Amino acid sequence: MKKVAKGNYGYIRYQKKFRFLRSLGALVLPLAFFTAGLIINQGDRNSIYTVVAIVGCLPACMSITGMIMMWLRKPMDEELYREISGRAGDLTMAYELYLTTQDKNLFLDAAAICGEHAACYTHEKAEHWELVNMQKHVETILLNNGYKADVKIFDQKKAFLDRVDTLRSRKEEFEAAANEHFKPYDKYPELSRNEVVRHLLLAISL
Repeated sequence: MKKVAKGNYGYIRYQKKFRFLRSLGALVLPLAFFTAGLIINQGDRNSIYTVVAIVGCLPACMSITGMIMMWLRKPMDEELYREISGRAGDLTMAYELYLTTQDKNLFLDAAAICGEHAACYTHEKAEHWELVNMQKHVETILLNNGYKADVKIFDQKKAFLDRVDTLRSRKEEFEAAANEHFKPYDKYPELSRNEVVRHLLLAISL
């Protein structure tokens, strides 16, 4: 199973398989420990093996919870990916991002990052105020990390693609303006400004 990094197309499908196998392994280990305890103690469950097995189930439960959350997500449609990536050209892109907040969770099929602009697209239906609140949430997180960005989340594909075309055609202009006051990210000083914003988007996604 080839690993797919977060932010790349195919991440959701990969994570579904990976989290299933990880959860299965996390369950097998304490079960094996419990079974070994029964054999060693001739069927007596009142032993340290049982205690260790029960404690060992906690990571498995956490892993299963993450697996269920990922299994509820529908992967990005391949045809949609090809259409967006074909229009994006050399823009900094991120795909299949599942943003989570206390008030709203939202799946972003794609995000295009260029200078102080980030255009995102979701195929999910959401109220306008929900999109606005998520935009403000992302902008606040970026700003708290020292990077101002105008974030726009589209739920209409045509409007998103039109914005991608604009970002691509004015890429040099937008990036030059943003880089005038750009300070490298402390943790990853080698990243460009676009890459830093992408990294922060990935950090707040499932």
